[in-house]
Amino acid sequence: MSEHHPGTQSAPTALAADDPYEIGGYRLHARLGSGGMGVVYLAYTPGGRPIALKAVRREFAADPEFRERFAQEVASARRIHGLFTAQVVDSGVDDRTPWLATAYVPGPSLHEVVRRHGPLPARTVLLLVAGIAEALQAIHGAGVVHRDLKPANVLVAGDGPRVIDFGIARAADAAALTGTGLRIGTAAFMAPEQALGLRVTPATDVFALGALAAYVAGGAPPFGNGPESGALYRVVHEHPDLTRVPPDLHDLISWCLAKRPGDRPATAELIASVHAHPEVGPRPEFTEGWLPGPVREEVGGPVDAGPSAPVHARATRAARVAGGLHVPTVAEAAPPAPAAFAQAAP
Repeated sequence: MSEHHPGTQSAPTALAADDPYEIGGYRLHARLGSGGMGVVYLAYTPGGRPIALKAVRREFAADPEFRERFAQEVASARRIHGLFTAQVVDSGVDDRTPWLATAYVPGPSLHEVVRRHGPLPARTVLLLVAGIAEALQAIHGAGVVHRDLKPANVLVAGDGPRVIDFGIARAADAAALTGTGLRIGTAAFMAPEQALGLRVTPATDVFALGALAAYVAGGAPPFGNGPESGALYRVVHEHPDLTRVPPDLHDLISWCLAKRPGDRPATAELIASVHAHPEVGPRPEFTEGWLPGPVREEVGGPVDAGPSAPVHARATRAARVAGGLHVPTVAEAAPPAPAAFAQAAP
């Protein structure tokens, strides 16, 4: 089993001497980060739109089993269209170096937000839950289970969260696939059935969302940190520790963290519960006040993302990159510099 540990990179960096100039016809301008599965580059479409392009490592590219799984996962990801999910825009699964491109938006991950600013207010957490649950609806509607939903895989934009990496890294574990499913994910956010190597379902992602919400609201995973084996044991056998979580969030989070998949809410029920919460009301909106001031200042508004902008300027509030096998894609498009290609972010 693999566990993906979040890494950080605060800004794109210049291309290394051995980096390619282009991949799949896209010009590469900077590195967004790297991990065990490959390198993510900042690139641009011919019309000037910024994209995040993930190039797979050579050892994976040379593995036929990996290539087959990668192609399957990319095909699944391309079926997913949601306002709170990353959008796959192109891929080269048959190229000598397989690659995947997604639209780009600068913005920190929830992991980075909590690391720098501490736990977030209850209303912010509830709105995040609603947005991420809507993202899961789009993912599940395409027949995909995320399997590794965690704070490092949710980016924070001014108009709401963006869920990234719909299990593309599963391709790296193709050899470990079994008839009952693949046990892959991050121990602190893994559902009991996943920890036990049993079949995963959409309810598995709901459990992860509950653990993510507890982390964002309390500043610590509900089943603790430390060695993976200890976290897995607690996920399967112990109650979550919600002592740091505001009491008015306990019922909702505990519902998501039910040990039995059938006892957890469906995503629609989860969204309805957020609507009914007195902190939110029937019309949850990602208006300017949905984020605390310091976080909003970091997320900010549009930045110059055009090819002519300095790397540092494009880097501000850049998406973080996760380590381990995980090289996350980056979520919905940022406003481009050329006015001719302007497109409102969702």
